[in-house]
Amino acid sequence: MRQKISNCTILTPYRAIKGGTIVIDGNQIVGIHNGPIDVPDAVDIDAEGQFVAPGFIDIHVHGGGGFDFMDGTEEAFLKIAELHARYGTTALVPTTLTAEREDLLETLDVYEKANRSNTKGATFLGIHLEGPYFALSQRGAQDPRYIRNPDPDEYEEILNYSSSIVRWSAAPELNGAIAFGQRLRQKGIIAAIAHTDALYDDVLNAYENGYSLVTHLYSAMSGVTRRNAFRYAGVIESAFLLGLDVEIIGDGIHLPPPLLKLVYKIKGADRTALITDAMRAAGMPEGESTLGSLKNGLKVIVEDGVAKLPDRTAFAGSVATTNQLVRNMVKFADVPLLEAIRMASTTPARIMGVDHRKGSLAKGKDADLVFFDQDFIIGATMIQGKIIYKK
Repeated sequence: MRQKISNCTILTPYRAIKGGTIVIDGNQIVGIHNGPIDVPDAVDIDAEGQFVAPGFIDIHVHGGGGFDFMDGTEEAFLKIAELHARYGTTALVPTTLTAEREDLLETLDVYEKANRSNTKGATFLGIHLEGPYFALSQRGAQDPRYIRNPDPDEYEEILNYSSSIVRWSAAPELNGAIAFGQRLRQKGIIAAIAHTDALYDDVLNAYENGYSLVTHLYSAMSGVTRRNAFRYAGVIESAFLLGLDVEIIGDGIHLPPPLLKLVYKIKGADRTALITDAMRAAGMPEGESTLGSLKNGLKVIVEDGVAKLPDRTAFAGSVATTNQLVRNMVKFADVPLLEAIRMASTTPARIMGVDHRKGSLAKGKDADLVFFDQDFIIGATMIQGKIIYKK
């Protein structure tokens, strides 16, 4: 089926085309035009003056709509995908929490079942294992019962168990973490630095041995520290100095506007991916919730637009949606719209190695599109040429 989208402002990676036309054939974009054109036998879609951008790609998300990927059910995976599609996400990377080996294997099993039946929500790009190889001192809301050093016997079993793992986050200063990063690179899996007290030399060593991404920059990681009067650069400064990609929780709470501006100024749109890091309460009313599995997860409180530990001493996850991330970068961090869109689509697509088919509006790319207005309210979400959400 051919479709023609008109009466819109098309946002490509480098320009905005006001009054342009997008032509789709089946699940692919076959034309981007500067003005109105005739497309015989095409279904006309009037975008009603909205912006049309590449669908947002969330490479770090735990849940939403009352569900978490650690719930261990196919329903949870599918409902999370549907919830985030309503807010402009067309592809996402389901993310785990620290857990027992058996729970991780179960999550991988459920992912593969859900991936086969996911037709109404954001496309799955593979699994992100967040932990359990973390620094206990930087665990954040991760359950300390399951935090441990990299164990080759364990991670080899997990790597051999499933081909669905696309990224794995770990603290690079731990014993065995460098060999772990090298192994992930051999397997074509993104090794990411996370929940870590590493210093610059640790990060440099990790960068030279397979680690290429920093998980939720600023959150649960070291900054400048002093030891016996001497100052040492932490992970934050190392991320700025080295050629690492970074992801940021752009909810305006985990990182306030000055830090959003700083990351953009130093790393730029081409090295910064916007993530929600959303837990199950995304898209839900505020109140009590659970981080992680309903079976053994952590009770949290959602208020002020963020999840907190019950004693309110730390954040316990985001409840953001991707359209909020883009809006925050534009409204709070003064990032130009096209650059903010790139941070939510083109850059995460490149990081995940899917930029040959996703992440931008161009001929030959997947017809993954999001329609939104001046207030970044989503009017429609199209995945593979099929509108799966309409306001």
